[in-house]
Amino acid sequence: MTQQATLEESTITAGEAEGQAVTVDDFLGGAIKLIQPKDGYRVSMDTVMLAASVPAKAGERVIEGGVGSAGAALCLARRVPGVQVFGLDIQDDMLAFAQRNIDHNQLGEQVQVAKGCITSRDIGEATFDHVMVNPPYLADGRGIRPPVESKGLAHMDSSAALSDWIKFCIHVVKNRGTVSIIYRADRVDEVIAHLHRRVGELKIMPLWPRLGAPAKRVIIQGRKGVHGAASILPGLALHGEVARYTREAEAILRDGAALDLKGFARQR
Repeated sequence: MTQQATLEESTITAGEAEGQAVTVDDFLGGAIKLIQPKDGYRVSMDTVMLAASVPAKAGERVIEGGVGSAGAALCLARRVPGVQVFGLDIQDDMLAFAQRNIDHNQLGEQVQVAKGCITSRDIGEATFDHVMVNPPYLADGRGIRPPVESKGLAHMDSSAALSDWIKFCIHVVKNRGTVSIIYRADRVDEVIAHLHRRVGELKIMPLWPRLGAPAKRVIIQGRKGVHGAASILPGLALHGEVARYTREAEAILRDGAALDLKGFARQR
């Protein structure tokens, strides 16, 4: 995921700040190219890992709350031809980036975005096969809010609490549909508490910076209305001791492979 170019001001779409510097960055080995603000919210490895974990199939419908610049939605659509991805966001500037990225990657037949808040119930209940979210990692007042508004909203839950994000997931997904969340490892207990009795068969996947290091992120995935037991998966080391990425991480980040949580334990 390397910076490829900086666009001139004349290429910035309507609704973006005048003079805002942007970059074009490669994801999935160049299969997806994202136009992003140079300063402010930018797509990270977490986004790619979340998209890779969603077990969607062609013809199914996926919704992402807080779609941002559409990084996860586009990665999922590229990996699963025929899947339909719908994204919501409350920020007009990020929606402008998202729409431009959809057009730039020629995925308009699979990915759509619209303005909306995850605390509203405008989206019909139980209308999607899968839902994925990357909620703000910091509780309001628990850290220093980033100065750029888009980055601040992405990192600190001042407009919606973690419980609101999970209520959104449960509201929009069909019974037995999957809920996929990537979040801070030190707040995993909060996620599990909010999912309790509503989403079961939880699979908890630690993402370690490298072998022997504590996980900073976890992917938590379960199925609505299912009451199967939870399991902690072996986890995935992202960086090698010598190579930038481990072989498993490279397959996901560069080659667009799926992160199959259901089968991951059997592969170890």
